[in-house]
Amino acid sequence: MMYISTRDNFRAVTATEAIKLGMVPTGGLFVPQNMPTFAEKELKSLIGKTYQDVAAKVLSFYLDDYSSVEIATCLNKAYQENFSHREIAPLYKLTDSTYILELWHGPTAAFKDMALQLMPHLLSLALQKLQVAEEMVILVATSGDTGKAALEGFKDVPSLKIVCFYPYQGVSAIQERQMITTEGENTYVVGVRGNFDDCQNTVKALFGDQAFRSFLAEKG
Repeated sequence: MMYISTRDNFRAVTATEAIKLGMVPTGGLFVPQNMPTFAEKELKSLIGKTYQDVAAKVLSFYLDDYSSVEIATCLNKAYQENFSHREIAPLYKLTDSTYILELWHGPTAAFKDMALQLMPHLLSLALQKLQVAEEMVILVATSGDTGKAALEGFKDVPSLKIVCFYPYQGVSAIQERQMITTEGENTYVVGVRGNFDDCQNTVKALFGDQAFRSFLAEKG
């Protein structure tokens, strides 16, 4: 599976490269070059499987340069006792045509935990696979729950650090406390005197500052 830019302005890359890069360096987002399909037999084989088993099957189509063992390892790190429900995302039937999928059982009770508990482990492994020796610093701008979900996902994951910018006095007291009390050794939180746009624009400016990126690269 190769990944291409939504703007058709960059070469096709592997899943490992796409995860490591995050965004297309020349602008745009990475999307699968081809969408995988599932045979009816494959879908039926997933009935009754655990969340981790279903996720492993689906991810194997999209992350074909990760081995099945690597995918399983990342999933087992992401979805365990940190979720309050053993099914991770339980599905409840209301009527014959209405079901509810609960996505709030993660460590921060935000639906973003579903992705942000897994992504850091895939990224850390991608750096190993690509033999990247330097640490990677993740910059996040948040107006609320994304910040805590990102901090909780990335905390203490090898080779990664995360800095979360939020508008000082622009988030709820609970959201602020959630962020600033994160216990990870690699997590940092910065309150910005301004609004969310100021935070987001600052992060974008840092991404585009080649001199700053070169400085960080020199420092490892």
